[in-house]
Amino acid sequence: MRVGNGLVKLVGLCLLAGVLVAGMLFPTVGALGVVSNRASDTVDATSADLVTTDPPLMSVVEDRNGAPIAYLYQQYRVNTPADQIAPVMKAAIVAIEDRRFYQHSGVDWQGTFRALLTNQVNGGVTQGASTITQQYVKNYQVLVAGRGDKTAQEQAQAQTVARKLKEARVALQLEKKLSKDEILTRYLNLVTFLGQVDGVGTASQVFFNTTPDKLTLPQAALLAGVVNNPVSYDPWQHPKAATDRRNAVIDAMASTGKITTDIAAAAKKTDLGIGPEPQLPASGCVGTAPEVGFYCDYVQGYLQEAGFTPDQLKTGGYVIKTNLDPDISKIAKAQVEHNVPKTANGIANTMAIIKPGSQSHDVVALVANRDLGVDAAAGQTLTNLPADVSDNFGAGSIYKVFTAAAGMEKGQVGLNTIIPNPQSTCFQLPIRDQNTKCYPVKNDDAVNVDPISLHQALAISPNTSFTKVELDAGMPAVLDMASRLGMRKTMQTNQAGKTPDPSQQSELYNQPQSQSFLNSPSFTLGVSPLSPMELANAGATLASGGIWCPANPIASVVDHTGKPVPINAPACEQVVNKALADSLLNGMKDDTTAGTSTQAARNAHWTRPIAAKTGTTDSSESVGFLGIMANYAASSLVFNDGSRPEPICGTLPIRTSPSCGGNLGAFGGVIAAPPFFNAFNQILGNSPPLPVPNADPAYLDKNNHGPAIPYVVGKNVGDATNALKAAGYGAVQTADFNSIAPKGTVVGQTPIGSAPRSTGITLYVSTGFVPQAQGATSPAPPSATTTPGG
Repeated sequence: MRVGNGLVKLVGLCLLAGVLVAGMLFPTVGALGVVSNRASDTVDATSADLVTTDPPLMSVVEDRNGAPIAYLYQQYRVNTPADQIAPVMKAAIVAIEDRRFYQHSGVDWQGTFRALLTNQVNGGVTQGASTITQQYVKNYQVLVAGRGDKTAQEQAQAQTVARKLKEARVALQLEKKLSKDEILTRYLNLVTFLGQVDGVGTASQVFFNTTPDKLTLPQAALLAGVVNNPVSYDPWQHPKAATDRRNAVIDAMASTGKITTDIAAAAKKTDLGIGPEPQLPASGCVGTAPEVGFYCDYVQGYLQEAGFTPDQLKTGGYVIKTNLDPDISKIAKAQVEHNVPKTANGIANTMAIIKPGSQSHDVVALVANRDLGVDAAAGQTLTNLPADVSDNFGAGSIYKVFTAAAGMEKGQVGLNTIIPNPQSTCFQLPIRDQNTKCYPVKNDDAVNVDPISLHQALAISPNTSFTKVELDAGMPAVLDMASRLGMRKTMQTNQAGKTPDPSQQSELYNQPQSQSFLNSPSFTLGVSPLSPMELANAGATLASGGIWCPANPIASVVDHTGKPVPINAPACEQVVNKALADSLLNGMKDDTTAGTSTQAARNAHWTRPIAAKTGTTDSSESVGFLGIMANYAASSLVFNDGSRPEPICGTLPIRTSPSCGGNLGAFGGVIAAPPFFNAFNQILGNSPPLPVPNADPAYLDKNNHGPAIPYVVGKNVGDATNALKAAGYGAVQTADFNSIAPKGTVVGQTPIGSAPRSTGITLYVSTGFVPQAQGATSPAPPSATTTPGG
């Protein structure tokens, strides 16, 4: 009976082998032809993907000096070219996984038939006989094609003849498309070596703190050995098993003649050479250095708006070089924490620092006394305090800068213009009926100078004079000016700092600030939510001669091949005349010498020329300081960020209390200005002081500056063009800009402001979508599944 059973099994084996060979090499005929053709299509598509689609690669975020600040990944892997992988690594993996790799054509028939015999005798599929090419196919199906799809991953690892058949057919095709060295390199860059550690590049670093080109024989042997089972051969958890496996690899290399027996014996006597159990860096911005967390978070958001998907950022293998200055960031972070401890109850202190420029406004620091994180008790938050519209209580009198700019542009005031400044008055609202009450405004006793020049008013910040300038200029002009200079996302939020909600009845919540303040003179008093970074960028616009650029965190992005990736960012715009920008800065130069930040500047021994403005909200729930120089613009804001907002006290240590209202409350010049001065004394060091621009004579007094180009951003391109033509500006051209704004909406405009009617105007018109950035990968999230090599 035994002989008979053996013959039956042998016949079955021969039949199975014949079917397998036929299935791999020839399509079937008749009714099964359609099935075979479909299977062939699947094989063709799979092999094509294997050639063209990269595995998930880790992206790195760097500071301006090229030092890593964060890693973004789903699988901890970098791509390593063939010539940067040590020959001994290639020899080790071939010796242990597929010693006939260079002889077969993707499928090792000898090994396959041997495995089939063993499996037939034992019943089931117990022996794999997979070549490196077949292993590459299987690992690709699990780690790339099947990311996040457990069913697909299970099918890719199923111990069935059908799976082996498809795998073999794909392997045969792959060997016709790629060289042996390319297949081996791709395999080494794909497979899992430990947990989330995928690919020989990261494995070399994690295991030995080296690079693949510098791997020694014992190191390469250990790495080659763990591929078969990254869990069982984990050298930190199972050192003896890992050592035995490494030695088996070394013996295999000796048996294939790659090394001598003497060299093998010496290599086996070495220890594993690994350090302490590795801790992989976190993926993302939480857990990064305290001074870079919010910056990193802004980088991700900025790139996503530019067309990078979150999955793409974590799988594309990009090198994202940012404009972050690590020294400035550390200094700024230290000063805001010194001013307000990170665990202070309900008080945030932000600082955003931007470098002005006509081509880019580079963001060099975004910090807060808080850290980016989930532990509120440790002073952490997931709200991006310096970048988001996070200060819900306003910048106070800093917003008078927008009022002054609008009034000066319209020629209704100049720096020397004398303005009525009564202690208190009640203003008529722009839109009123018989039931409308006037709007009462009063000054602080310390600024009761009546009348007052605009130049002097910018220094001591009275309320009644600026409310008059605001209403004379018109609320639309002032609100537009805030958007033009830089408060763009801020002005699109409602008066709760959120996206307007049409379901709400109140215009405070169902309209953006650009609309809800049209009949509210309180805007110039800075009572509305804002982004600290956008406030700094408004300062950078003035310092750039009236040129607005988006607050830019990105110096460059390259893909894993080193090819630059273009960034879809709005174009810079000339939003006010240079003469106006320079004149307004000149009007702000007395704040530190005869204005509201004088004492803080003296305390810090500040003597540099600077254009500045302080701000304090009525109940002292937010105070601020805006400092503008030729090379930096920065905002320092101290505001409530707790669940129960209370006035911030004006005494040290900084705290909140219901009893700190009135004269006991905080002021921008007392609380928000000191961290700015202390930080920039260090940042600027012994560098020579740079002057504040001179005022243009045309903006010293009331003056007709000629026609003004209508601000048409947000309008349909047709309505915008008609509005410009109606104002006498006929030289209008359009340029497409990729934006999620509705197609045909004007999302940018240059120039803006006073200009002759012959001036050419460019409107940037939304295409209605943002195309996905280069280097897109499968949108499916990854799985933590590890795949053995057999």
